[in-house]
Amino acid sequence: MKCPLCESTSYYKNGRRNDQQNYLCKNCGKQFLETALPDSLEGDLLTNSNGHTKLSMTDAAELSLVKNLPEEKIAEKGLGSFNFKLAEELLQMILSPDWLEYSVFRQLLLKIQQNNEIKHKLETGISLLILDAENLKLDINSELFLASICEYPLQVKIAFANWKNPSIGKQDIELYNRGYQLFHVPEGKNSADAKMIAFGACVLRSYPTLKEIFVCSNDGILNHLCNELQNQGLIVYWVRRQGQNLYIDNRNTGKSTHYSLPMATKVTSFEKVIDSIQDLIKTEEESINAKLNTLVDVATLFQERCEINIKHNLNQPEKEKSTAVVDNSFTESIKDQEKQENLTEISTGKILDKLLLKIIQDIQNKSPKNKLSVSTLGTEIRKITGESPNSIIEKLNLGSSFLKYLKSSPTFTLKPNGKEYEVTALFCE
Repeated sequence: MKCPLCESTSYYKNGRRNDQQNYLCKNCGKQFLETALPDSLEGDLLTNSNGHTKLSMTDAAELSLVKNLPEEKIAEKGLGSFNFKLAEELLQMILSPDWLEYSVFRQLLLKIQQNNEIKHKLETGISLLILDAENLKLDINSELFLASICEYPLQVKIAFANWKNPSIGKQDIELYNRGYQLFHVPEGKNSADAKMIAFGACVLRSYPTLKEIFVCSNDGILNHLCNELQNQGLIVYWVRRQGQNLYIDNRNTGKSTHYSLPMATKVTSFEKVIDSIQDLIKTEEESINAKLNTLVDVATLFQERCEINIKHNLNQPEKEKSTAVVDNSFTESIKDQEKQENLTEISTGKILDKLLLKIIQDIQNKSPKNKLSVSTLGTEIRKITGESPNSIIEKLNLGSSFLKYLKSSPTFTLKPNGKEYEVTALFCE
């Protein structure tokens, strides 16, 4: 390799430039790069150019291919045939493994990659959120919900407020930790709104790939900002709060979405609620029908077993049948006797006392630890006679009420227990 100016072969390395070795000529002081061409071709180029003509990479590669072509191929007639052969040789050189090691190839790949990245950035859109932090607060769940609505990634979040205002508290720290850019505005009515409008008017200058924007504020004056952003070709979402819900209006389509702040979930539309109720009713009907079918199966099985028992009783011996008939007749006679006794009229006080003593004795035998009250005793008399105890007392002229009759009777003793009276008989003491 020679110096391109003085053709001196006396030089030394002088760093790297554009990923190529740089040299400094000791004779004339000219700096030059390492050539990727063969020495013979380099000599020819320098001879023809006197060391001053700069050739492009395409010309140099073409000359290199021509140099390496066989003489019979160069001698072929016709410029078209020569160009075809030259292209063939060029493709073989590019597709060869050695070509991948050339620095020229690496630089070409890097340039293509950079162009693709720039093109991708220009084609890819982003979403942006601007927040009036003085009258609307967004927690992390609400922010994630807004990010799920938009089609483009939510990459930029900006909050406007007078951060010196003590009523805001530590909201600036929280928003900053969540990736918000904080814009400070001075004190004054609608100061944050005015700053948001001024920012939104030229937002595409700062963010040329912006496609969607969330305007988060309850102030109606920002309706002008939403209109201006729509005129700039952006998809605009106006986020407002009403009670415990967020209302997200798509200004381009007119579609509204509701978000519940306490429940941290999307509020479904009225039509979807009706569909859900209908699904629940349908599911409940299916469950009821299944239970009814099960009940029918049980009833059928019970009926079948009852028929078997009836057949079994019909097949019993005559002795067992007669015994069963006797037992049934005896039981029925006992029931009839009790029924007749229950329906017997109480004509005197002695019969009434005997009935009361029998009731008290039966209750004491069943539950000796329980105390019998006057109201319970009256209820038992009503069950037996079908009349109230007061009406029986008045009919027999035994007093004005059942309670006074028991107090005046020597057979019974009353003991107060709160608002009630406990009844005992002399034989029970």
